[in-house]
Amino acid sequence: MMTAVDAIAQGTRWVYRPGLRRYVFAPIAVNLAVYVILLGMVISRFGGWVEHWMNLVPGWLDWLSWLIWPLFVLCLLAVVFFTFTLVTQLIAAPLYGFLAEKVEIVATGRAPLDDRSLTRAAVDALGRELVKLGYILPRAAVLFVISWIPGVNLLAPLLWGLFSAWMMAISYLDYPMDNNQISFADMRRRLARRPWHSLSYGGAVTLITWIPLANLFLIPGAVAGAVLMWDAHYRHAPKPAGSA
Repeated sequence: MMTAVDAIAQGTRWVYRPGLRRYVFAPIAVNLAVYVILLGMVISRFGGWVEHWMNLVPGWLDWLSWLIWPLFVLCLLAVVFFTFTLVTQLIAAPLYGFLAEKVEIVATGRAPLDDRSLTRAAVDALGRELVKLGYILPRAAVLFVISWIPGVNLLAPLLWGLFSAWMMAISYLDYPMDNNQISFADMRRRLARRPWHSLSYGGAVTLITWIPLANLFLIPGAVAGAVLMWDAHYRHAPKPAGSA
């Protein structure tokens, strides 16, 4: 049985083999550029952001400042993480989709069920990313609000962790599914039918994205791992009720 860790480890080995290696350089360059820009901004402004939000804490909660401060820091880090992820996903989506296609051909011996031209596939990939944003951002906004509600925000780190895993599962497992003409709604249904596989894979990718610099070279492996997960667990999922 293919596990999330096995898929990502095997996928990382796949993408750096001769024949696939050349499809990895462009996504790494995109991630590196975004990483440098956002890291510089965060380093220069993070202290001011924490101070600003701590000043908004009512005086009667001063005795909890020892707990509220680290929660604020964790929540701000989560926001930075989501910003980095969403920006890189939006910019690099066509490249990741193309990489997923090549991995599927090499790993499974068959091409995705996609007859679109390269240009059309790239345009559709950007549109698909906007659909993902429309799904993810409202839910992230709700979590962001919860993160600043005293008392309730004690659950915020756990909720962010689960949401991060689900978001990563959607973001990466969607590449091979989009290549195989699986609709966004059907993709989410397939992921929901395999909650352990989906969340374990998304959780593993989340951990990868938090590893500075190394994540630039591991993310292409996560894309390849998504192809292996798709083939092992989601390709033959039953059709939704009412479909032909």
